[in-house]
Amino acid sequence: MKIKSPKDFWSGVMFLGVGLFFVVWAIMYYQMGTAVRMGPAYFPAVLGGLLAVLGLIVLAESFVAEGPKVPRFAFRPLVMISLGCVAYGYLMKPLGLLLATAALVYICGLGGHEFKWKAVTVLYIILIAFSWLVFVKGLTLPFPMWPERFS
Repeated sequence: MKIKSPKDFWSGVMFLGVGLFFVVWAIMYYQMGTAVRMGPAYFPAVLGGLLAVLGLIVLAESFVAEGPKVPRFAFRPLVMISLGCVAYGYLMKPLGLLLATAALVYICGLGGHEFKWKAVTVLYIILIAFSWLVFVKGLTLPFPMWPERFS
């Protein structure tokens, strides 16, 4: 058997693996129940099963249809987005929402293949306005907007 679509092959393997993991995990550690009286394992087991079936379909299709090769894995976006999220988590309390969000947006922006200050700044302004409206005003969460020494 020859794999005609490596991208579909590895996608199918991933879907199948994740789906089977959740089916096995749910059945081993939670009670299943019935369709009428569902237990805590029912929903993850059914979703995991559906994901595994989807994985089998994609996997089988990879042997039939021609498809693209798997592109090279880019570590830079993964590292920069992870760093941005960690920086946001550590900077939120001491620096406030404005500066922590700036760190998040600009660090994550550096993960892309092209970084444009103007576009990232517009994204930052929109994100901070939305965050302020939703979290501070709408949900009244006690997020500091700026460092305490500026209050």
